[in-house]
Amino acid sequence: MTDILDELHWRDIVAQTTDANALRKALAEGPISVYAGFDPTAPSLHVGNLATLLILTRFQRAGHRPIGLVGGATGLIGDPSGRSTERALNPVEVVAEWVTRIRAQVEKFLSFDEGPNSALLVSNLEWTEKLSVIDFLRDIGKHFPVNRMLARESVAARLEGEGLSYTEFSYQILQANDYLELYRRYGCTLQVGGSDQWGNITAGVDLIRRVEGAHVHGLTGKLITKADGTKFGKTAGGAIWLDPALTSPYAFYQFWLNADDRDVVRLLKVFTFRTREEIEELEKAVAERPAAREAQRALAEDVTALVHGREELERVVAASRALFGHGTLQELDERTLEAALNEVPKAKVPALGAPYVDLLAASGIVESKSAARRAVREGGAYLNNVKVTDEDYVPTADDLLHGRFLVLRRGKKTIGGVEVG
Repeated sequence: MTDILDELHWRDIVAQTTDANALRKALAEGPISVYAGFDPTAPSLHVGNLATLLILTRFQRAGHRPIGLVGGATGLIGDPSGRSTERALNPVEVVAEWVTRIRAQVEKFLSFDEGPNSALLVSNLEWTEKLSVIDFLRDIGKHFPVNRMLARESVAARLEGEGLSYTEFSYQILQANDYLELYRRYGCTLQVGGSDQWGNITAGVDLIRRVEGAHVHGLTGKLITKADGTKFGKTAGGAIWLDPALTSPYAFYQFWLNADDRDVVRLLKVFTFRTREEIEELEKAVAERPAAREAQRALAEDVTALVHGREELERVVAASRALFGHGTLQELDERTLEAALNEVPKAKVPALGAPYVDLLAASGIVESKSAARRAVREGGAYLNNVKVTDEDYVPTADDLLHGRFLVLRRGKKTIGGVEVG
């Protein structure tokens, strides 16, 4: 085992702990069981969830036993933390499907090999659906003073606005009961989560103390924001999902590749397993050779390989290079090429027949047809990485990639596309 707390602090991950000294002592005495919960409020986890999932992974790599909890029960309720309005309740069958999908995502990051720190994966529906209302109120609810629940930041904020239903108000009790169940079943003594979960985590710590007389721990990771103050993990197109059907591996790779110089070192610490020495070298590269974007490439490659696998990384790197004239477009598979073109200005036409300059203008990478003709005359217009020298050239079926696509380029860096059909 390594000193996991020192590791987390060096990576600037830790926001809060219930009792840092007691936790450090417990970790030093031997392996512990640690859990994090993931509610199925969408069909996929996103990069914000990934930060918490990697905390769990780091604990396992340090010799501790991770428990991934998928909220089959709490996902039906909705957590008021971080929300200003009531969450729309999803149908039971939809949540059940999302549980299955999220379980598969969590499984990819944990090791289930035989051994003392082999991971566990559970759903809180297993014990919650068997809990009667009377048992819930008598055995669990009686330990929660309402005045303390009302004082929690996430609850107080909602009460000052549109209010809060009893459904979401009860969420912290259900999550606290999860911690109690995992303590009883598996000896779990640490819960980790995002900083917005602090109130729910401490509720569980307090419940275990009241019911079992035991001292357990909580730890939260810092909220990750960009240098400009905006929320990390969001783009103009929405959240960055781990599911390749919702965010393509190409778009996922580009998201990390486009990290701001001011953010990239911290992102390397939080989202990769690179050593202190490696990250310090990349930090030096950002300061001395920012245009080379070495740190961004390392970040994009590491996280894409971690989430989507090495083969998918090789495909998206090849696509990225080929779009800018450093590889063969014809060798790209159709799915990767389509995903790449979805990230650049693109025109859709029903059939071939328009001149190249018209298509260049329609894609939006030049402002007009006259600008397109000027680009051809000046030698800066390309079709599928081949320079176009004829202003009147009309692309043919032979030019189509996978029978559907044309890749357009103006100069070295301005990419566009055309989809036919």
